[in-house]
Amino acid sequence: MSEYFSLSDCDIIGFDLDHTLCRYHLKETSRLIYESFARYLVEHKGYDKDLLNLTPATWDFCFKGLVVDLEDGNIVKLAEDGTVLRATHGTNNLSTEELMKHYGPKREWKHFNSLNTSFTRSAKYYFYDNYFDLPGALLCGKVVDMLHKRGNEVNSNFWKDMLAAIDHNYNTSAFKEDAGTYFPSIKRDPARYLQPCSDSVKTWLRSMKTAGKILILITSSHSDYCKLICEFILGKDFEQLFDVIITNALKPGFFSLIPHQRPFRTLMNDVEETEGLPSLDKPGWYSQGNWPHLHELLKTMTGKPEPKVAYFGDSMRSDIFPATTFGKWETVMIVEEMEGEGVPKSDAALSNKTQVEPQEKRGKFEQGMKSPSAMSNQWGSYFVDMHKSEGGDEEHQKLTWCCHCIHTYSTMAIPSVEHIADLPLDYKFPRFSPDKPCTIGYYPKPPDSVLKRCENLS
Repeated sequence: MSEYFSLSDCDIIGFDLDHTLCRYHLKETSRLIYESFARYLVEHKGYDKDLLNLTPATWDFCFKGLVVDLEDGNIVKLAEDGTVLRATHGTNNLSTEELMKHYGPKREWKHFNSLNTSFTRSAKYYFYDNYFDLPGALLCGKVVDMLHKRGNEVNSNFWKDMLAAIDHNYNTSAFKEDAGTYFPSIKRDPARYLQPCSDSVKTWLRSMKTAGKILILITSSHSDYCKLICEFILGKDFEQLFDVIITNALKPGFFSLIPHQRPFRTLMNDVEETEGLPSLDKPGWYSQGNWPHLHELLKTMTGKPEPKVAYFGDSMRSDIFPATTFGKWETVMIVEEMEGEGVPKSDAALSNKTQVEPQEKRGKFEQGMKSPSAMSNQWGSYFVDMHKSEGGDEEHQKLTWCCHCIHTYSTMAIPSVEHIADLPLDYKFPRFSPDKPCTIGYYPKPPDSVLKRCENLS
């Protein structure tokens, strides 16, 4: 395998939609998602109204890559080997002594092997790896705090209510029925939550089409929400940019192998046809589906027995791990946390932001709130953390499990598509490799913490 990766070598360029092609205003969206879930718990499940009262400082807790242990209400941050780097019970930090008591002298999290090798969902834990459900980690912490305050036992029962809150706001009919808090708010004021794509990204997508690349969009969002987003960020003619659009893809299940595949379905007025398709015979807009049937269509469209696919996504669990492991695709992971660690925002994103969102129009709350992609006082860096060795006072730096997964499963990592949209299609990006320093594979530069760790090791 070449040590470099270039889009010009690929036949098909695929994109996830949310937080990949579409960037959100993270602060506003996170507040909306939290409120959507919390309001459901208060109004439908009788939870304490205090869940709805957050200060800007509370948002420091909201951090990607955390795992909620549903059996005891602990929330953990893991190192690459499954060591618990930091943990809270509810939103309260556990001391080193408490960590040893919970997880033993080596601080090993017992479910690590199950999570690390398959990323499958479990009744025992939940991994927060994307911004769409991330505010739920903060809500879980607040719920555990509330149960303690009431003197109630903490067990996985509260999780059933959390899942009901997610379903109430995000289920496939919620958009059409104006149910919940999330979709009605986005429909009412998309500019408050969504960032339009810059002209350079639109030109980049068109240039790939002109160069003969097949462009595909694969999103787990339903078709009606996908249309709203794409029209806002790309324009009314967005369908012309893509050869194949797949909505309600239900990733990571989309990448499942036989016999667990869901058939593709056609749509009529955003409603799925009841009869599934036996195969895909032409480009177009489809719902649900599976990777092997898409692969057959791509072979036909390219005339190649093994067409080369590059896929952009932001979720390790839903996009990167399955696309790499099952699809054998090249993957570009969108890691917004890079911007919180010394990687400058792209010029296009900066000029876009000033046009769209004058600072004085931002609410006071958002101005005082930490962005969920920024470093956290409570949780530290997304990429690297300090760890005290067993029985000793000596601290050393460890890669987080999330950072290790980026290096293991992604071809490369970027903070946003804006960062590469102005580069020529044949630009050669160095790829992640176990034989190279772990700083190689990030573009335009590695996060500060990864850079510092490598310097300390050498």
